[in-house]
Amino acid sequence: MAVMITDECISCDACAPECPVAAILDENNEKNPTGSYFYVKPESCVECVGHADSPRCVEACPTEGALVWDMPYTMEFNEYYKEGNESGTYKIREHKKKGLMLPDQKEMPFISDVSMEDRESHANIGRWA
Repeated sequence: MAVMITDECISCDACAPECPVAAILDENNEKNPTGSYFYVKPESCVECVGHADSPRCVEACPTEGALVWDMPYTMEFNEYYKEGNESGTYKIREHKKKGLMLPDQKEMPFISDVSMEDRESHANIGRWA
């Protein structure tokens, strides 16, 4: 995932149209585990790598603290996302044949310049971008 939307989100819809891979779901989408604010599908988010210099959702968001870093969607964090899916933090897509689309099925690109400390603490992206 790498980018996570927090409960600071005001559901203004500024971020979703900016996402080049349609990874952002509104609060009413059945695939959104929050049900009360927007959600980034971790198995789809590419942190805008190959699309922009920084996540475009952050540039569009008017609310400080609504977008934070999360762990890279890579094999190293397969258990992290599996546990998050089981606890309801994430709602990872389930493929009919491949099963849960965890990083062991498909890793996603991420911005390597972001420190693991910022990712672990879910640091505000606005101060980085």
